[in-house]
Amino acid sequence: MRTYHCFWLLFWAGQPHQSFLTPLSKRTSGFPEKEKVLVLSGNSGQDLHRSKRSWMWNQFFLLEEYTGTDYQYVGKLHSDQDKGDGSLKYILSGDGAGDLFIINENTGDIQATKRLDREEKPVYILRAQAVNRRTGRPVEPESEFIIKIHDINDNEPMFTKDVYNASIPEMSDVGTFVVQVTATDADDPTYGNSAKVVYSILQGQPYFSVESETGIIKTALLNMDRENREQYQVVIQAKDMGGQMGGLSGTTTVNITLTDVNDNPPRFPQSTYQFRAPESTPLDSPVGRIKANDADVDENAEIEYSITEGDGYDMFGITTDKDTQEGIITVKKALDFESKNLYILKVEATNTHVDPRFLYLGPFKDSATVRIQVEDVDEPPMFSRPAYIMEVKEDVPLNSVIGTVTAQDPDAAKNPVKYSVDRHTDMDRVFNINSGNGSIFTSKPLDRETLLWHNITVIAAEINNPKQSSRVPVFIKVLDVNDNAPEFAIFYETFVCENTKAEQLIQTISAVDKDDSYNGHQFSFSLAPEAASSSNFTLQDNRDNTAGIFTRKTRYNRHETSTYFLPVVISDNDYPIQSSTETVTIRVCACDHRGKMLSCNAEALIHPTGLSTGALIAILLCIIILLVTVVLFAALRRQRKKEPLIISKEDIRDNIVSYNDEGGGEEDTQAFDIGTLRNPEAIDDNKLRRDIVPETLFMPRRTATARDNTDVRDFINQRLKENDTDPTAPPYDSLATYAYEGNGSVAESLSSLESVTTDGDQDYDYLSDWGPRFKKLADMYGSMDSDKDS
Repeated sequence: MRTYHCFWLLFWAGQPHQSFLTPLSKRTSGFPEKEKVLVLSGNSGQDLHRSKRSWMWNQFFLLEEYTGTDYQYVGKLHSDQDKGDGSLKYILSGDGAGDLFIINENTGDIQATKRLDREEKPVYILRAQAVNRRTGRPVEPESEFIIKIHDINDNEPMFTKDVYNASIPEMSDVGTFVVQVTATDADDPTYGNSAKVVYSILQGQPYFSVESETGIIKTALLNMDRENREQYQVVIQAKDMGGQMGGLSGTTTVNITLTDVNDNPPRFPQSTYQFRAPESTPLDSPVGRIKANDADVDENAEIEYSITEGDGYDMFGITTDKDTQEGIITVKKALDFESKNLYILKVEATNTHVDPRFLYLGPFKDSATVRIQVEDVDEPPMFSRPAYIMEVKEDVPLNSVIGTVTAQDPDAAKNPVKYSVDRHTDMDRVFNINSGNGSIFTSKPLDRETLLWHNITVIAAEINNPKQSSRVPVFIKVLDVNDNAPEFAIFYETFVCENTKAEQLIQTISAVDKDDSYNGHQFSFSLAPEAASSSNFTLQDNRDNTAGIFTRKTRYNRHETSTYFLPVVISDNDYPIQSSTETVTIRVCACDHRGKMLSCNAEALIHPTGLSTGALIAILLCIIILLVTVVLFAALRRQRKKEPLIISKEDIRDNIVSYNDEGGGEEDTQAFDIGTLRNPEAIDDNKLRRDIVPETLFMPRRTATARDNTDVRDFINQRLKENDTDPTAPPYDSLATYAYEGNGSVAESLSSLESVTTDGDQDYDYLSDWGPRFKKLADMYGSMDSDKDS
């Protein structure tokens, strides 16, 4: 049971005042307590000052969460100036004054009107004062005091998280830190044990434990294996009052996951594996897959496979599939059933990430035996060489054998083979092959100068199974023989001056030979026998595959003979000797004293074939005149075809036309046709578009005349509907005139101009009845009637 003490705050002052007490209403607090009195002391009401003040306590204590039906009594204010005659009034101000806390102004009793929660506000600061009821002047200086709320255990501990997640490596030692949980209590930690929290474990034993004061969770069991159990759920309780009976508590859940460590070696599920591979298996192709199991996960389960020994160590390889952790056995070298049909390998699987802490569990690797049986397949014939090179002279007779290819069936059956030439590589069918023995022979003449190398492909196929075939390239080189005579390197055409001297060199000639010469060509030049004695020129062989042509006489006359044709015989020194006769053309020309040609019959030697300068100028002038004529003609046609921007009044497109002119006023009726605005019945609907030719001529449609007093909106809708249904309307955006002035009004015209033309006299007395706005008109027309009467 709590005991409430009374605290007095004494103010020492001068002259005492008369005071009296007013009885308070019934006070209840729920507990027996002594009366709490705050004593105020002061001096005269005229001069307020503290002459001597000393206080022992200036605070009240109040219990939170009061559950009584009456107001909770707080304490009492009392002034030594109070004589009990009701002349003093007590006033309370500050936190909650008048609302949460009320005071009896006669007696000074303070009460709390509502339940208080220390967790919301633990301290209230108020100010008390005694004033003269009649004058309202304070008889005591204002004094400040505190109401402190006493705490009760009304808040349970709350964890900072509803659910905690943590993880630790498997196989951890006892006492390994897992996670720390924290709970807070909103009660007053300085008052009793309401906020003293103690932790305990409700679920998760015997695997984990928790420290009662810190909330640290630790492992409590040795060698917890993830492969046996991975997830644990631990429930932790936090209880206040130091864990004593009657304290409030809260709980939280901690999900603990054991992470993997490499504590399990790989293991093959079987000791021996059997695979079969056809001998035709391509290189790097898979033969089979093997897999060692590892109970660990992620990188701790990564395995590396290798072939450690066996007779197929160099014939096969093994790689690791990173996705499935399988070992893939592949072929490294070509298999041959006839050579070896069985291979035995030893394959080893090893962890790539080994944890040294668990080496005591044994070696982290395992091995298995792999047997690979090579299967026989029907293989294509195999040539004795990967490629063949043959040589043949270009003058060899037809059907001459130039070489032989050989292929045989590698299978045990030794099936017979037939040969053929792939005609895609020998489109001209220059060569052929004996299908039985593989001998290649010529079927057409050869010419080294046309084609030096012939590259063909020979096919060897089994007779019993033609699909089993193989190919081999055959390179045939054509050897040269001397079958081409030498000839001039270029066409020789030269000239000789009429006034030349004898034995003068006029031309040097050379020759070429299409044949090949290993030691180099050696040509000899001479004049043909028919020209050797009667020729006007001589030939000198320079013995370097060139020769010079010289004059034999002193003068030549171009009028007698303008051109000489000199036959020259060219021979080679190969076997058999080949020779040819070439002709040198020599023209006789007039020359100056320095030997420079002036003129001769052959103008081609001096000027290139073409037109004179005058002719070129004349052609150029004709072309310029023709171009000017075409340009002028095009400009005239364009000017004639130019149309106005707006073809007609009804053909208005999306264009902006600037006229930049000012109309002549209302008298100017030539610029614009305003007849449509004046009378919509005058619209000419018979106009056709001028920019296009209508495909069908529609009968003109007459627009119905609008009824008298037709509303403008109905009129516009009627016009819009007519234009939408009109088949002669243009397909592009156009301007339709919807303006309508009307045919009259109920009030008729008020114009004085029209009144002049009306027959008979008008009575305008009704204008006076229309109000002050028409008073001027009533006076005007009323005066006119007076004039007529007079």
